[in-house]
Amino acid sequence: MFIRLGSIRCSPFSTFTLVLILAASLLCPAAGTRGEELGGFEAQGDIGWVGKAGSALFKAEDRSFLVSGGGDNMWFTNDAFHFVWMRRPGNFALSAAVEWLGTGGNAHRKACLLVRESLRPDSPYVAVAVHGDGLTSLQFRETPGGPTREIQARRVEPARVGLTRQGNVFYLSVPMEGEPPGAGRTATPQLEPAGAFIRLALAEPSYVGLGVCAHDNQVLEQARFVRVELEDETPGLTSGPSPKPVLHCTLETVALASKARQVIYHTTDLIEAPNWSPDGWYLLFNSGGRLYQLPASGGSPEALSTGPGGYCGSDHGFSPDGRRLAITDQSRAGTPLIYTVPVAGGVPHQVTTRGPSYWHGWSPDGSTLAYTAGRNGKIDIYTIPTQGGAERRLTTAAGINDGPDYSPDGKFIYFSSDRTGTMQIWRMSPDGGNQEEVTADKFNNWFPHVSPDGKWVVFLSVSSAKKVPSLAAPTQPCMLRLLPLGGGPVEELARLVGGQGTINAPSWSPDSRELAFVSYEMITPGR
Repeated sequence: MFIRLGSIRCSPFSTFTLVLILAASLLCPAAGTRGEELGGFEAQGDIGWVGKAGSALFKAEDRSFLVSGGGDNMWFTNDAFHFVWMRRPGNFALSAAVEWLGTGGNAHRKACLLVRESLRPDSPYVAVAVHGDGLTSLQFRETPGGPTREIQARRVEPARVGLTRQGNVFYLSVPMEGEPPGAGRTATPQLEPAGAFIRLALAEPSYVGLGVCAHDNQVLEQARFVRVELEDETPGLTSGPSPKPVLHCTLETVALASKARQVIYHTTDLIEAPNWSPDGWYLLFNSGGRLYQLPASGGSPEALSTGPGGYCGSDHGFSPDGRRLAITDQSRAGTPLIYTVPVAGGVPHQVTTRGPSYWHGWSPDGSTLAYTAGRNGKIDIYTIPTQGGAERRLTTAAGINDGPDYSPDGKFIYFSSDRTGTMQIWRMSPDGGNQEEVTADKFNNWFPHVSPDGKWVVFLSVSSAKKVPSLAAPTQPCMLRLLPLGGGPVEELARLVGGQGTINAPSWSPDSRELAFVSYEMITPGR
């Protein structure tokens, strides 16, 4: 009798296979279990070097798997764990409630829903990993033998988790807010994206299944996957019109030391341009013409008043003393102008009289604002006293000169310019003198921001067939990159889908250890 794995909607080419693949049996010492004994999965086996052999048992009554796994880790450049898998192409949604058996064990042990390009220990992969301490993350390796990265979800130990593939987009799902605590083990709650997305071009068919890693090669750890369900997400399998993709926006932080990303806030409203408060307690972003404050640890955003009738764009930031905000408002005068407002909100003070003017930087002594302005068909960089007055034009080169931000010592203004054919990072003296190119590579580089400790410049890099792609729509595959000012090569900090709202405003944490940014992704609602 064939035991199905959950409620599965399979296209003809993705029907479960009941025979083992010879190559898999050579790689997996434990491979050899019949498909019906694994609930429709094809095989099981240990991946990489494990000190103790793992195993898996299937229970049809609640569609559960008891998986035992050893191995040192699923991290860095290769993995060691026990894997229950099937090969399949196309889109899918795999979900289960995950619970660890027994107490103790390493807090970093992992029970995973995962998809791998191959059964090699160094294979590219994406996994939803539920750790022993409840941390839940989307972790991935982009290239064979490359480093492993992760995006940590805001929800700890959710009742149920899901891993979905839509083309080259993979994402983590959790139960909707308000689901009862037991949902997932005794019922199947509706899942929603948790804000962790990654694009990865895995070769097909891929290996899809369940895995357990002990994070201690001397022991076996056991995890139970309950009510396991695998659904086909291929368009056209259901009747009626296909749902339209929805833009998802995630405010994230990334740590410089580990490059670990963490979801702080996720929404389907368009959000942009996070600033980190000088005291480190909260983040500021804009959405729908308003500014919002959000605790740096996550939670619910609260609107900040910038006066009646205002409409704030994505160009805003804190004064060096933390008492005021510079904002760009595009409603009061019919063109974007720069204002300052008390940090707690209140009546704005107008600074610029000509528009469009887009704020980007505040001098370290608080006396001067740097901004991008359109004047007579030219886009250049200007400065103006904080209280208002005559503006000063700093750039005259052809093309676009954009995104000025001061270094913390006040010696330089960093900015973006396409004067050499592609958008690159430049810097100049505060009076506009000594303009010099900082980057000159194959990417288009935007929005430089120097860390508060003066050691790094972060910027957004886009690779495009166009010499200077537009960032107005938040749909560009891009990278956050770091330039060490003490010398050395540019480092990749994170890959994401972004736009001008990703980091066009200063977004360093006060201690220079983290960076806040917004990532974006278009997701088709589940069928």
